[in-house]
Amino acid sequence: MTHTVRHGSEAPLGVPVYALGTSPAERERLRRQAEELRDHSAALLDQVGVQPGWSAIDLGCGPRGIVDLLADRVGPEGRVIGLDYNPDSIALAREFAIASRLTNVTFVVGDARRTGLPASSFDLVHTRTLLINVPEPADVVAEMTRLARPGGWVAAMEPDVVLSLCYPPHPAWDRLAEIFMQIQDGDGADPHVGRRLPALLQEAGLVDVGVEARADIYPVGHSRRTVRVDLMRSMRPKIVERGLATEQELDELDRAAREHLDDPDTLVMPHLLVLAWGRKPG
Repeated sequence: MTHTVRHGSEAPLGVPVYALGTSPAERERLRRQAEELRDHSAALLDQVGVQPGWSAIDLGCGPRGIVDLLADRVGPEGRVIGLDYNPDSIALAREFAIASRLTNVTFVVGDARRTGLPASSFDLVHTRTLLINVPEPADVVAEMTRLARPGGWVAAMEPDVVLSLCYPPHPAWDRLAEIFMQIQDGDGADPHVGRRLPALLQEAGLVDVGVEARADIYPVGHSRRTVRVDLMRSMRPKIVERGLATEQELDELDRAAREHLDDPDTLVMPHLLVLAWGRKPG
């Protein structure tokens, strides 16, 4: 049966794990993201060669992550753990797993930088769009490597948000991008983390490191076309609190950017997606 496990012994490290907040709108965006990035996640699992009977963990799974993809690939003889620091997200993930009849999935409330789980426990350790939101992403990669068994795999998918495209250019898009970078800098997060993925895996001691980049152009009506603007809505309380923009300015920027993106002649690539994988020696 699917259940939730809490690790009460793991004290927080004092730094926010997830920069985008935990509002209902953000959790809904993460649920949409699971479908939007499903094909890319499947391609990453193909590169690793996930086998029936494997044990796998999805760090920073949020309200869904890729636990369903993993559960299907490892089969009834395998096991999957979804881990997230937010109990509300774990509760939603549990509901999803029950509704989807994922009987080989369990959930843990914990910190991806220090899970408290035994070393060398998993054939696959995975994360998606988590490293871009945490300070010192190398700490998460080190924990991922610790959790992988010798011969096991670490896999990640992260955006490189500096490599984005909106054409024709628009002042509202540019201003929102500027504010986004200021938030990332203030949080100690790295908007270049996608391009750094292979190096992070190598520095953690992994071998057979592979990498693939994907650039998606989204049409009008696709929810990911507005992902950069949606992220700014999730960050709004932090933006206002830090004095980077007023509520009025953000309202105006949001309206103008969405109007521009509603034009079918506007070309939008919100980021480059980088898929990377590596094997733990042994």
